[in-house]
Amino acid sequence: MRRMSTAEKVTLPPNADERPDTELPDESGQIPQKPQAEEGLMMHDYSGSSGKAGTPSPWAVFDAWGVNTMEGKMDPIDPEIMHKLEDSSVAIPFGDDERSALPDETEILAAYDKVLQHRSMVHFGYPYNLMFNHAELYDFMKFSINNLGDPYITSNYGVHSRQFECSVIDFFARLWGISKGEYWGYVTTCGTEGNLHGILLARECHPDGILYTSRETHYSIFKAARYYRMDAKSIPTLPTGEMDYSALEYEISRNMDRPVIINVNIGTTVKGAVDSLDRILRILSTLGVPREKFHIHCDGALFAMMMPFVEYGPEISFKKPIDSIAVSGHKMLGCPMPCGVTIARKEHVTKVEQRIDYLNSVDTTIMGSRNGQAPLYMWYSLRKKGIEGIKQDVIHCMDTARYLRDELTNAGITCRLNDLSSTVVLERPINDKFIKRWQLACEEDIAHVVVMPNITREKIDCFVKELNNVISKDGRMNPRGPDSPLSLLANTAWGSGSFVQPKVGDFKSDKN
Repeated sequence: MRRMSTAEKVTLPPNADERPDTELPDESGQIPQKPQAEEGLMMHDYSGSSGKAGTPSPWAVFDAWGVNTMEGKMDPIDPEIMHKLEDSSVAIPFGDDERSALPDETEILAAYDKVLQHRSMVHFGYPYNLMFNHAELYDFMKFSINNLGDPYITSNYGVHSRQFECSVIDFFARLWGISKGEYWGYVTTCGTEGNLHGILLARECHPDGILYTSRETHYSIFKAARYYRMDAKSIPTLPTGEMDYSALEYEISRNMDRPVIINVNIGTTVKGAVDSLDRILRILSTLGVPREKFHIHCDGALFAMMMPFVEYGPEISFKKPIDSIAVSGHKMLGCPMPCGVTIARKEHVTKVEQRIDYLNSVDTTIMGSRNGQAPLYMWYSLRKKGIEGIKQDVIHCMDTARYLRDELTNAGITCRLNDLSSTVVLERPINDKFIKRWQLACEEDIAHVVVMPNITREKIDCFVKELNNVISKDGRMNPRGPDSPLSLLANTAWGSGSFVQPKVGDFKSDKN
């Protein structure tokens, strides 16, 4: 398979700006700050319709709801439409007297449709591909398709989509380099479910193991640690969001008497950073951790599907000693409902397998009843796009992310783009209305844009122009502290080109 070209890579200096804080996030997902003087790493017990503006990616299936429709600054939604969606309007009446005072269902749904179309036009902050057309599948919504039980063992319930689910699993198994007969997987409700399943398998394989994951890991991994009452360590990160490998090595070395469970991020939630699987494997080898004493899960929610198409990108594959991968289906592929896929080595699944006579199948998944529509939609997208279509979508996302980074930089707006990522991190706008209009995801004093197939250069031009106007009117976000996310965007671990334009001397004429 031919792979795409990527942007110039940023070489991170080892141990750049190590941050010794390893506190696990609390229930809200926030990480309590520890004094800088505190040394060492702590282990915690865890319980628990107008003209189009620009051309979308040429291989994207369809502009589903006019998501590329732009007419400068859009008019706000009619207040009368919003009134029909207020809690009092959508309340379910208990009798005719209550019903007579409410708008009817047709009016409410028509208003809802207009609101969704409006909000889908300007969507920058979350990794959802809005370019899809599944009209050919709409007739199947009249069926209650349920893949209850194991995807490979048909239950007595005959209205299922297992053949499509297994086809989707086979595709991802082939993409990630694992042979027939060696893998097991299923279509999940989302990436979180895939992570919950992957960490469950790790816990069952190593009941006394310690879970190691970076502090910028998706909250679902920490949720799994609470649910399964696992000892877990939140490893510091470099300013780019990548795991601090020296801290990881140090912490594992302190606990050599216990098995090692590692979550590897194939694209962190906020900064799109990719942990180096090869470097982690070298650490395990250097420390002499035998294969039977470690277990690796890869959280690839968005980028595990993109990575195979990145030329010279790191290989994320079962050809290496990893144990499971989870990916979202509604992100890169595009789907009207959240979904995902998890793949694991087959021998691990036997540890959670339980026969259920009621189903005439076995219980191997997190959920019992499972949405049979999702595999059908994922199968349809994969068949329509094919390998070449996915590759072109990846090229579009990577190229367009670099365009966004450059346009923001040229406008004097602080931003960063990790190598191997389509997530552009920028200073958080002060204007909350602007954040909500563009649906930006924010963390403290930064925000990010995840460039997906439905984001075009023309749309980016509109975004940058509006952001400039907001900055001119309301000012700019000041860093909240020396170690705040915005302050860390200035760190040289990112490189310098996308933050400031460095003065580079010509060797032949530079007299210094």
